[in-house]
Amino acid sequence: MFRSLHPNIRIRIYTSFMSRMIGSMIFPFMAVYFVQEMNATIAGVLMMVNVVIQFLASLYGGHLADRIGRKQMMVIGEAAKALAFIGMVLANTPNFTSASVTFAMLMVISIASGMIMPAQEAMLIDVSTQETRAYMYAINYWANNLAMMIGLTIGGWLFQDYMFQLLLGLVVMSVITMVITIMFIQETYTVRTAVGEKKDLGLKSLFQSYRSVGKDRAFLLFVLSGIAILSLEFQRSNYLTVRMEKDIAEMGMSIFGFSLSIDGLRLVSLLTVENTLLIVLFTGLVTKLIKGHNERLVMYTGFVLFGIGFVIMAVSNSPFLLAAAVLILSLGELMYVPTRQSMLADMVDDTKRGTYMAFHGFVFQFGKLIGAGGIIMGESVGKYGMGFSYMVFTLLGILFCEMALRQRYASVERAVPKEKTKLI
Repeated sequence: MFRSLHPNIRIRIYTSFMSRMIGSMIFPFMAVYFVQEMNATIAGVLMMVNVVIQFLASLYGGHLADRIGRKQMMVIGEAAKALAFIGMVLANTPNFTSASVTFAMLMVISIASGMIMPAQEAMLIDVSTQETRAYMYAINYWANNLAMMIGLTIGGWLFQDYMFQLLLGLVVMSVITMVITIMFIQETYTVRTAVGEKKDLGLKSLFQSYRSVGKDRAFLLFVLSGIAILSLEFQRSNYLTVRMEKDIAEMGMSIFGFSLSIDGLRLVSLLTVENTLLIVLFTGLVTKLIKGHNERLVMYTGFVLFGIGFVIMAVSNSPFLLAAAVLILSLGELMYVPTRQSMLADMVDDTKRGTYMAFHGFVFQFGKLIGAGGIIMGESVGKYGMGFSYMVFTLLGILFCEMALRQRYASVERAVPKEKTKLI
């Protein structure tokens, strides 16, 4: 079935896999780099600024993807990334290091990535069908997780001593990706403008585009549902890590005859590896099992399993129960991610896919914000209070999603008679 996908999809999966694998050897460890070169406070501020800049760039990038086309935005973004990676190499040679130049280049990369992502997401929707989208997103999700697992493992061992060499590899991969995008990616969107009309790329046009998205009540409810569910995902690297580090004392364990000393942080690391391995190993199997079943039921079942897993993680200190919780939430993740992505593609306005996909970025940004707020909330309500809140988020995710889908289907049904009337 993979060969039946549009060439654009296959190319982006290949290039994204290689870019993400090499990028995962470097970018997750940049906070460590800035802490060493500056200090923890400055490093934290820089990382937050970087996230905000990338999000703002994605909003404008989505607008431009609907104004000048998908491929052109992707080419511009890939070229900017390649130049910025070269700048990072020059700022981190064996004889010269500049953290300020490195951060400036990181900002350029974030802006370029923000520009690329909405165009790329819109392009994937352009060239896929309702029948192939769940499979496409499942394969893409599998490839991204495998790439991150390989990259994080290698980067954890090599980043401190071989950052320069890793950056060189990133430059090579970035140039290859740019050349492949220029030569092989096909434009999937024809910009339609009236005769004599100019393309408005300014802020006024930008605000008008997003104002129209803001009036799409069904889509806004779908975004709220995504925020509720993704808020659980970002608890992993925030409250849950803090809780396990504090609550789980060092203990001795024997696994397959090997004696290990495990504390809270090491357990978090092992649970993360378990989650990634489960995603990588069972994406194909779960995708086959859910194929042909009611997408809405599959997605809601995934939400529930995902929520149950996080509730257990919030309250349990048992390594075996926590491992079981990761198994449950991973199964939920495998069920809901591709089906939700497929439904997202159906929710967007076909003439404004770039804008819609950029607006959908609020899911990740607010999810991260709520995830970070979990640390503060956890201090007040404790682990059982947090477990209850995870149940609430799960139910809100289902409620908002159901409201969104019903409203979208109702609007489609209202539009059908009008079309029939026109034909008559």
